[in-house]
Amino acid sequence: MRAAVLGASGLVGQVFLRLLEGHPYFEVAAVASSPGKAGLDAAEAIDWILPGGPPGYLEGMRMSRPEPGALRAEGVELVFSALPSQAAAELEPALAREGFEVFSNSSNMRLDPDIPLVNGEVNPGHLALAKAQRERGWRGVVVKNPNCTTAILTLALKPIVDAAGLREVHVATMQAISGAGRRGVPGYGIVDNIIPHIPGEEGKVEAESRKILGSLRGGRLEPAAFSVAATTTRVPVLEGHLEVVYLKTARPMEPGEAVEALESYRGIPQELGLPTAPPKPLRVLRGEDRPQPRLDRAAGGGMTVSVGRVEAKEGGWLRMVVLGHNLVRGAAGAALLAAELWLRRGEWL
Repeated sequence: MRAAVLGASGLVGQVFLRLLEGHPYFEVAAVASSPGKAGLDAAEAIDWILPGGPPGYLEGMRMSRPEPGALRAEGVELVFSALPSQAAAELEPALAREGFEVFSNSSNMRLDPDIPLVNGEVNPGHLALAKAQRERGWRGVVVKNPNCTTAILTLALKPIVDAAGLREVHVATMQAISGAGRRGVPGYGIVDNIIPHIPGEEGKVEAESRKILGSLRGGRLEPAAFSVAATTTRVPVLEGHLEVVYLKTARPMEPGEAVEALESYRGIPQELGLPTAPPKPLRVLRGEDRPQPRLDRAAGGGMTVSVGRVEAKEGGWLRMVVLGHNLVRGAAGAALLAAELWLRRGEWL
């Protein structure tokens, strides 16, 4: 299937391009950023920042205009969007009206009732919500992946929810600077420092987690009933979000049971053998000093979430430390996995 990557100049856009290299389902037929870059040599216009340089297939490509007609002329059917939210709010609905299938990392519309907010192993069945988008007059669909912190958190919570239910979740995060984009955190502000607030982030984690772990009933989504309280901070790490999670389960759960549930968990992406799905979506690390961003963020190609220090705490709390790659599991990889699920939906949905 011929695909386009929008917002290709940003960090998430570049991760999309890297993950799509040699992909068995999708061929990158168009890349776009701001309208002013249309027609420029793609490899130069993207200003590549990730290690290893741009993928070879960009050689000879030109930047396209980010609009339905130009993408249709390139034979594009499916779009991966890493656009800023304001631009995405205008362009993504226009693309869906014209019949494009849009898989987006942008935060707009994530909480709309007919927009699937999908974390592949956690809630693939929520893709069924896209049927209601026909009422918007869309011939295509828009599917969102979660906020980066939420994607990492909800994957770690899913086996616990299935095994024992949840009543309450408290999470404090230490988030990498790449989560703010290429120009999101001034260097002098983050070096030798921790910023104890990320605007808008805590509300996203709290609301998106309950949507993702909610249930479909009669074609409508009921958010999960448990409460979520989040504190989000920015730390001087390049990639990898670390999260300290305290949770109360609906029934008592011993740490050993939690570890077994985490280690044995597999989802539909693993059953289908999807290209972006890691063999183990979760891994539990022994030792009091793990997980660590530098050592563990690349597990499963960046799609595996690592968990450590699973312990019972006073007051009926269960505590665990969770780590995931914010640009892969938390962004481009999650969107790509959702697109793979959508393409194979006739086999499972």
